[in-house]
Amino acid sequence: MISKITNQNTFWHESSVCRKDRENMNKHKSAIIWFTGLSASGKSSLAYSLEEALHKIKIRTYVLDGDNIRKGLCKDLGFSDEDRTENIRRIGEVSKLMMEASVIVLTAFISPFTKDRRIVRELVSEGEFIEVFCDAPLEVCESRDVKGLYKKARSGEIPEFTGITSPYETPENPELYLQTNILSVDECLEKLFRYLKEHSIV
Repeated sequence: MISKITNQNTFWHESSVCRKDRENMNKHKSAIIWFTGLSASGKSSLAYSLEEALHKIKIRTYVLDGDNIRKGLCKDLGFSDEDRTENIRRIGEVSKLMMEASVIVLTAFISPFTKDRRIVRELVSEGEFIEVFCDAPLEVCESRDVKGLYKKARSGEIPEFTGITSPYETPENPELYLQTNILSVDECLEKLFRYLKEHSIV
């Protein structure tokens, strides 16, 4: 738990170079594109595909991927509800810092709980958190499961696995809804690009 005493004795330092200065240099705005959905619903594939496409047109990006984050920043956390909440809180704070650096942050996390996604949304201004719901039926996700995680969850080897023994709370009003069992990666990318252009982010 974060100490209130520590918080009371720390102060935010403003840089003389502001976010707008960085965005002007980069020639694009920054934002958090938050891919959420069941394991194997296509979150990471879309995040990395979008990063590659944006990099080709000289847009500064970075992907924060669930597995990668748990190798370092969140390696001390498990998968209880409390640890999942702390995992998303840390990711949200890192995403906000990177956005202030004028980077388009692409996050790929199951982030199963509505309240946790809301916490991240409320860290930034309206329009800066773009929730992308990657929706695919559970049976499709299981058929795509190259890591064998669903099989382990069903056999009891992995407790508290989202979609099997732990719930996933479906986003009610995501900025983008992608049926990843129907749409191809290219079709999803087209929708993502259209959104970013229509909202003057790129």
